[in-house]
Amino acid sequence: MAALTIRNLDDETKARLRVSAARHGRSMEAEVRAILKEALPAPPPAGGLGSRIHARFAAVGGVDIALPDRREGARAATFET
Repeated sequence: MAALTIRNLDDETKARLRVSAARHGRSMEAEVRAILKEALPAPPPAGGLGSRIHARFAAVGGVDIALPDRREGARAATFET
């Protein structure tokens, strides 16, 4: 655990912190921890959209799809009028 010292905290802010801590039934130190935790949310998960979708549905299980052989090269589309 890290320790943090806050210097030059004005009296009004300290008094408001003390009142807020009392209102929530915790110490000033615990109140500061709660404020910081709320103000600094966890970073978004790593990876892109596809990775996040996969992570969400991974527990459901996957589907095996037979892929066709790719022996033939790509060909241009033909449009008939």
